[in-house]
Amino acid sequence: MNAAARLVEVRVPDMGNFKDVAVIDVLVKPGESIEPEAPLVTLETEKATMDVPSTASGVIEKIHVDKGGKVNAGDLIATVRSAGDVAAPAQAAALAAPSEAAKAAAAASAAVPAGTTGKPTSTVVSTPAQPGSTAGSAPAQGGASAVAELPATLRTDLPPINEPGFSRAHAGPSVRKLARELGVDLTRVAGHGFKGRITHDDVKAFVKELMTSPGAAAGAGAVARSGGGALPGVPAVDFAAFGPVETQPLSRIQRISGPRLHASWVNIPHVTQFDEADITELEALRGKLKESAAQRGIKLTPLAFIVRACVKALQAFPQFNASLDPTGANLILKKYLNVGFAADTPNGLMVPVVSEADRKDIYEVARQLGELSEAARGGKLSAAQMQGGCFTISSLGGIGGTAFTPIINAPEVAILGVSRSTMKPVYQDGTFVPRLMLPLSLSYDHRVIDGAAAVRFTTFLAKTLAEPHTLIEAVP
Repeated sequence: MNAAARLVEVRVPDMGNFKDVAVIDVLVKPGESIEPEAPLVTLETEKATMDVPSTASGVIEKIHVDKGGKVNAGDLIATVRSAGDVAAPAQAAALAAPSEAAKAAAAASAAVPAGTTGKPTSTVVSTPAQPGSTAGSAPAQGGASAVAELPATLRTDLPPINEPGFSRAHAGPSVRKLARELGVDLTRVAGHGFKGRITHDDVKAFVKELMTSPGAAAGAGAVARSGGGALPGVPAVDFAAFGPVETQPLSRIQRISGPRLHASWVNIPHVTQFDEADITELEALRGKLKESAAQRGIKLTPLAFIVRACVKALQAFPQFNASLDPTGANLILKKYLNVGFAADTPNGLMVPVVSEADRKDIYEVARQLGELSEAARGGKLSAAQMQGGCFTISSLGGIGGTAFTPIINAPEVAILGVSRSTMKPVYQDGTFVPRLMLPLSLSYDHRVIDGAAAVRFTTFLAKTLAEPHTLIEAVP
């Protein structure tokens, strides 16, 4: 077999509908020894960051991408000379005459638990990092970096790390190394990389949160004690001291959505406007159309009418179909109308998006709602089906409730909450008549929308829902 036949090509995996994805970090360099699943590069989409793992063990022959570049599915990332072939010259030289610092690093790494697979790991001697190297690269020898390389059990300035949990954490070697250098317990870090993998950015974000939240930083180590944020922390409580407990990990969806919801809540000044819509006529019309919809294989739900009504309201009030730019000084008005909706799934809430909702009639909207809901429950939603939303609807009417305060799905500026409709006596033409009333809860970003605009929006929306015949055809 010739030398070329022993090279393994590692390419960008299928990333759904993402194109021209940014390479934000290159985690290895030519001559380095790697194991399968070792992260090679970190990619960043508008939704999340992810490490691309190696599919082979051996020595990095060549890196074909650069930090700051763009890649697509199938692009070549690296070529790896598979294990057992001729070792890289630099590695052979390092193994032949290891420096005293390298010996110390190897001895320190022997005290660190192996990776998530539980298999023994070989000792790799790293060369000193060059100027401009990334956090995942080998640090310079001596000084504070040498202290950082020591296991947490030998550091007096850091709190103890949960070693069994640390060894099971879903993270690559470079991320583990960074976590130990910063004194971060990986059991406390939520992973947002590929299949929930903890990335370098997750560790850095965790440290940043500790530094800005002194209450949460209590007992979290020297890196956290320098914080000065305004948010008070929640005290840690040993619940087992009061009785039996059971710890259940959050689902992947909860681990991803939790930080985003938190960020939305603390960064956006939420205000919620409550209103009611008379949907007596809407339900009567829906009852008449259900049979014809069923003949087309469509389940005609009230949500389809609500989506159509929101489309008309968004066209009448374009500031609700907008987003603030990153500087916060400009409003980006969108000329398209994609409406997201919260879908209840076994693993948590997901937000599929009905694209071009203004160009679909009531039947097509209902069809897409059904298809997206089924895909969400089956865990088969593509990334493209959850992107590009302009406005979100969270409908809990099928479960119950009278009102609630939905959290804005940033970077959108408003979200509509819908609760259970009830029959109420409504005063009309000098007498009380029974009418089916639907509670509406509109949360909005007060930086973009004021109270008067919010009331006008819900009033228009309620009036539109009360005239359901205008909702059947697509909005021109």
